[in-house]
Amino acid sequence: MSTIVLLAITGLGLAALYFLVASGLSLVFGLADVLNFAHGLFLSIGAYGTWWAYPHVGFVAAVAFGVVVGALAAVLVELVLIRPLYKRTIEQVLVTVGLSLAGVALLQATFGADARPFPRPQWTQHVLSIGGALVPVDRILLIVAALGVLGALLGFLRWTRYGLIVRAGVENREMVTALGIDVRKAFTLVFAIGGAAAALAGALGGVYLGSISPTTGASLLIFAFIVVVIGGMGSVIGSAVAAVAVGLLQQFVNYYSTGMGDICVVALLAVVLLVRPGGLTRRTA
Repeated sequence: MSTIVLLAITGLGLAALYFLVASGLSLVFGLADVLNFAHGLFLSIGAYGTWWAYPHVGFVAAVAFGVVVGALAAVLVELVLIRPLYKRTIEQVLVTVGLSLAGVALLQATFGADARPFPRPQWTQHVLSIGGALVPVDRILLIVAALGVLGALLGFLRWTRYGLIVRAGVENREMVTALGIDVRKAFTLVFAIGGAAAALAGALGGVYLGSISPTTGASLLIFAFIVVVIGGMGSVIGSAVAAVAVGLLQQFVNYYSTGMGDICVVALLAVVLLVRPGGLTRRTA
């Protein structure tokens, strides 16, 4: 029983990591219709920003610094590279793929290609006894952070003016524009939110994984895309449900059959696309 509890909580920690990356990715595609293949770069920037700042300001302030840097990087990318290319899908894909490759190369040139140990506060290395299982605190930290982001996103979407614009824009961007609302500001805001969430995933994912490398963001982005497709483009709750399904499936299958978890995740994606091509839900809440 303790093994199942440990696998379940560890799987939820992995699901939390996937959700933090996928939530912004889903909103960006749902509102701006942009497949941002450079989204993983924001995760890496947040991770390295936290890694650099930790010795100077401590863990909490370092995470905040990483999140801010990731959000600013996302805004810069939207303003300089994405905004001129709205409604030009092929060019968007080429630019974001190129940016992703260039970003990895830049990080390698700056910090080196080898993985670096990530600073972990002493309290994150403790364990808690839950259901007879000794659960690392860093898994709980990721789950709490993901729940906090989920609640903040739902509150933003339901109870703020720009949240309502985002929800309406996901459903019918042309209608929102026809009403005289400048959706470009909403685009930039959504990119900032997505970059911040991805950077938070990088900062806490470093604690979860124990190290960071320039390719960490690109590796996690693959599973984030799977989560977004399964959950439904533009749906925060859909991304959360899909992340839980993917994280638990991957964790349990890999424990009982090493290396098969990724294959089962791809099989789950195929089944969902066959049964519900639009994902579990396409609503923005």
